[in-house]
Amino acid sequence: MTTHSGSITAETRGNGHILDLTEDLRELVSESGVLCGQVTAMVVGSTAALTTLEFEPGLVNHDIVAALERIAPEHGDYEHEKTWNDDNGHSHVRASLIGPSIALPVISGQVPLGTWQQVVLIDLDTRPRRRVIAVTVVGD
Repeated sequence: MTTHSGSITAETRGNGHILDLTEDLRELVSESGVLCGQVTAMVVGSTAALTTLEFEPGLVNHDIVAALERIAPEHGDYEHEKTWNDDNGHSHVRASLIGPSIALPVISGQVPLGTWQQVVLIDLDTRPRRRVIAVTVVGD
């Protein structure tokens, strides 16, 4: 059994900025030497999320943020903002709904993603951030 850890660091603009992490994740899997196992990734912080989607302009520049705006409006009433006197209650709710982590299989040394499927970081905070994504690859 092999365990390999690493990280990905990304500079974001906040406010729904979506970054494609697929190649960085594939590189860490390749470095690990694992042929059969699992890769897990988790963004450190409570206002960002990881998921998969088709990394195309309509989704990345409009659809995802528009959907999240309907679910957790930016100018909604959030107790978090009252408690901390800040402006990112919606960011925390949105990140919680999507989730901070993702687990994917490693098969024949590869992460089996669909042709139009990429692993992405969504920064939901209200300001630019430096995000760190912790990655672990485990297997044989």
